[in-house]
Amino acid sequence: MEKIGIIDLGSNSARLVIVNLFADGYFMVVDELKESVRLGQDMERDGFLKPARVAETIKTLKMFRKLCDVSGVTRIIAVATEAVRRAKNQRSFLDEIQATCGIKIRVLTAEEEAIYVYRGVINTMDIPKGIVLEIGGGSTKIIYYNRRNLLNYVTLPFGAVTLTGMFSGEGVKPEEQALKIEEFFTGQLEKVEWLKEVDPDAQMIGVGGSFRNLFKITKMVHKYPLDTVHNYKMQTEDFIPVYDMIKVLDLDKKKKIKGLSTERADILPAALAVINSFIKYMGVEQFTLSGAGLREGIMFNQALPMTIEKPIADVLNYSLTTLVKYYECEETHVEHVVNLSIQLFKQLRVLHKFPRQYLKILKVASMLHDCGKRIKYYNHQRHSWYTVLNATLYGVTHREIVMAAFTACCHNKEDVNAYDWARYRDIVNEEDLEVVKKLGVMLRIAESLDRAGAGTIKSINCDILGDSVIMKTEVEGDATLEIKNAMAASTEFRKAFHKNLEIL
Repeated sequence: MEKIGIIDLGSNSARLVIVNLFADGYFMVVDELKESVRLGQDMERDGFLKPARVAETIKTLKMFRKLCDVSGVTRIIAVATEAVRRAKNQRSFLDEIQATCGIKIRVLTAEEEAIYVYRGVINTMDIPKGIVLEIGGGSTKIIYYNRRNLLNYVTLPFGAVTLTGMFSGEGVKPEEQALKIEEFFTGQLEKVEWLKEVDPDAQMIGVGGSFRNLFKITKMVHKYPLDTVHNYKMQTEDFIPVYDMIKVLDLDKKKKIKGLSTERADILPAALAVINSFIKYMGVEQFTLSGAGLREGIMFNQALPMTIEKPIADVLNYSLTTLVKYYECEETHVEHVVNLSIQLFKQLRVLHKFPRQYLKILKVASMLHDCGKRIKYYNHQRHSWYTVLNATLYGVTHREIVMAAFTACCHNKEDVNAYDWARYRDIVNEEDLEVVKKLGVMLRIAESLDRAGAGTIKSINCDILGDSVIMKTEVEGDATLEIKNAMAASTEFRKAFHKNLEIL
């Protein structure tokens, strides 16, 4: 395993992520540090990075270097974006960083930056056709892809920091500033010819710190129960009230908004104005937030170089396998439980009548059902429930995550806790609860049928006869333990499927 540090030096903030690279192409973020440096502030006047901003950046990078050194990082990959890219004193700035911090920074071209953002999105989201809006401090990127192929991109040389500076001034009211930014940005969008050719079915995907902050505010307003920004879907009708509330407030009042970072309070209105302009221009009714972008694009390229040429084919399976390895689950047992769960799902379809899409939920639950053992064996199903709810899962919706977590919790003599389920009523409903109970029984039986982890039961064949389900097993060796454990779920099976269970 190799431990690397990735530094992203943007126009607004500098961020370090420390990543463990596993030998077989997987990775896990293990530490992070972020500081607001405002490197791009006041550059509009003469194109130079200002001494105070440079000093603050160097101070921050020295902290990053120290954390990397004490954490055992063997390699640092440092990149800079728009502010450094267009700075007239770029060379002296980079030389000073190398001399004082021992960090060599590579300045990304606009194309390289857009490609990294695209790779971060495409390898973490199961959205085959999308239009990405990434709002940085000094630039805004729009990226269009279809069938998981990058088709077009544009980098506009202004972001939340620069737009705030461009349209601020004495006597300018906050709402007036927001309106001017909207008008300006819409004018820039009109110049991008290929936007008119974007497939109307392409989903808008929001990337960057402003979108993450928007999620935090929305979470507080709606008391949203998950902390996961990735794959959060936001309706335009829910965005507008947040924007209308923030754009009229002065800075002191903005800083008091729950969920709004005080470091971003002055520039968030500009970012929200950009979002509002974009959704009106493109006719967007709903957009999806991505927690992955440029840094994740770099991570994937480092861990799995093949992603430089083509994206990961199965986003969900990749993230699940990463978690199985990270939580040190018994991989042979996991694979067998997944296989038996799928067999049960298919052979009991005449009873449950679920569409194929529910197999995704069962797969997540069956692959991660034992991950809670990393915390404690006793009641590990509860720890697995919590872990699934909070893990880095790609390629699944928030509804699927919640349902998979409760399904995983059912694998070890546990029923769905009504109080816990009620906490997620804005994401799941009573029909989903019935689905979870049935999937949970299937998972419990599948896990029991590999109780010793020896793969004794190779396959199963279910016959539905009258009021009974006869489950015939193909075994190699003595399966007494496995069948006895599986039969312990017969009561739950009867409640879920209204059939008696017999296992032979």
